[in-house]
Amino acid sequence: MTLIPEFQAHRVFVEPWTTELGSHGLMALVTFLVGASCGLIGNFLILRRMALVGDAISHSVLPGIALAFLITGSRGIGAMVLGAVVAAWLTHGLIELISRHSRLKQDAAIGIAFSTLFAIGVVLIAVFADKVDLDQDCVLNGELPMIPLEPPVRLGGWVLGPPPLLRLVVVLIVSLGLLVMFYKELLITSFDPGLASCLGIRVGVIHHGLMLWLSMVVVASFEAVGAILVIALLILPGATASMLTDRMIPRLAWTTVHAALSAISGMHLSVALDCSPAGATVVAGAGWFCVAWLFSPTEGLIPRRLRLHTGSVDSRLRSPELSDSSEIA
Repeated sequence: MTLIPEFQAHRVFVEPWTTELGSHGLMALVTFLVGASCGLIGNFLILRRMALVGDAISHSVLPGIALAFLITGSRGIGAMVLGAVVAAWLTHGLIELISRHSRLKQDAAIGIAFSTLFAIGVVLIAVFADKVDLDQDCVLNGELPMIPLEPPVRLGGWVLGPPPLLRLVVVLIVSLGLLVMFYKELLITSFDPGLASCLGIRVGVIHHGLMLWLSMVVVASFEAVGAILVIALLILPGATASMLTDRMIPRLAWTTVHAALSAISGMHLSVALDCSPAGATVVAGAGWFCVAWLFSPTEGLIPRRLRLHTGSVDSRLRSPELSDSSEIA
């Protein structure tokens, strides 16, 4: 046995786009839709220093889904979404309650809320495992490899695709619409809530609307890719884009590019290592972040070190001591 499987270029780079396009291409498309939806809202979470709130909500949907099934006895999308959204709002309310009415700061409140609710979800699954069609592997890694096997939705003579894919397409379209409609309000309240209040923008309404948007994206993504990928794609695309530009609109564009690169390279990595597509996508996304961190023209470690070295050399060449010594020489 070897730690890394034997590399076969044809199997890794050619077959996913030819003989296995129906499965691997669909998984890459689903991953891109999740990355784009999560990344767009993740930019505003990063600006508000609320990145870990997405982490908390992505964990807390588990008890909501389990309780919704136990109460309604149905695995229909309506009951699952309702349970997950209620759990997400409960998480947000619990975080606000702890941070406002105790000496604990928001990061500690987030840790308490999401770990407690996630543990409750795990206990519910363990106790009612024969009634709830969920397991821990599904929670962490999602059901991404199973999506191509689901019966596609048909509209007349058109084959539209499996239901999770269609839900993610709708979520991305809604996210883009919300972004266009409330871009100014989101931007101002993220950078300067005081200025937003002076301009007549209802900061509280925008904040709770952002949490509702986040809940919608997390709920739609959780079923397909699991908690690991949702957490990563809420943070990695926006963090990578912030290394490349300071302007918001280009940052949103770079977020979409990162989602596409992570989906494609993650798909190839999962084929090469024969591992979870969700985990491979996270690793690929982290790799692209490292590339931006190292080589970004403005924020990259290597260009900054080169500029610092060049600046020190130029300052020494311009120093009076060197000028006087050159004249004497």
